[in-house]
Amino acid sequence: MEVILSECLGFCYGVKRAIRIAEEHADGKSCTLGPIIHNPQMVERLKSRGVGTVEDLTAMEEGTIIIRSHGVGPQIYEKAKAKGLNLVDATCPHVKKAQLSAKELAKDGRQVVIIGEKNHPEVKSIFEWSGNRATILETEEDAKNFPPCPKLGIVSQTTVSGENFVKMVSLLLDKSKDIRILRTICTATDQIQKAALELASKVDVMLVIGGRNSANTTRLAQLCEKKCRTYHIETAQELSPVWLKNSNKVGITAGASTPDWIIGEVFKQCQRI
Repeated sequence: MEVILSECLGFCYGVKRAIRIAEEHADGKSCTLGPIIHNPQMVERLKSRGVGTVEDLTAMEEGTIIIRSHGVGPQIYEKAKAKGLNLVDATCPHVKKAQLSAKELAKDGRQVVIIGEKNHPEVKSIFEWSGNRATILETEEDAKNFPPCPKLGIVSQTTVSGENFVKMVSLLLDKSKDIRILRTICTATDQIQKAALELASKVDVMLVIGGRNSANTTRLAQLCEKKCRTYHIETAQELSPVWLKNSNKVGITAGASTPDWIIGEVFKQCQRI
């Protein structure tokens, strides 16, 4: 059985940056506001090194609060300053771009539309940067039902697939005569998805590694399922030999928040089967 790693997989620049920032502040007095990335194993590793996690600022009276890669709304910066906390911003630069794009479009008097998952922390942060006035569209049905408006501005969650973004935008083109589209999809997301689809078309089984709470990993698995039998796993311990039985080629990809050491463990486990 041949085990093939996707040409592009795992940690993107924004995640690497966030982890590096968190590790630089591992002093036992630092906490991330929510999980730094959507990978439980990495969050636990950081905890063991002295970086905790809090869900809101009420749990912090002193020390350093680290803004996670998904970003937060502007009010969090104000609250942290008012509490006298040392604030360290690990927001992914691509997410920051989406946040500021939403702010810019709102300032221009446009009805802002965010294409993405309504309950995802990144999308919530972009919404708050729009002045809490944006409309979040998650499905094609949402786009079809969106009412016409004089001026429209469109941004997206950074991990939305390029194909889905184009479909959603096409459904919004007749909603306004004045539309400004800012494509805020992360280039790494595009590259990981493209490489995974290419590999999935050549193998019998795909293993997609990453947190189950990771939007980009879940979407990666959904895309691969269109090409071949696919399993979404978090760690090598979840791998079942039965899945790979009678398979000549097995492909491995991983979401942008999946550490290299987890990918390596899955690869070695596959080779042992």
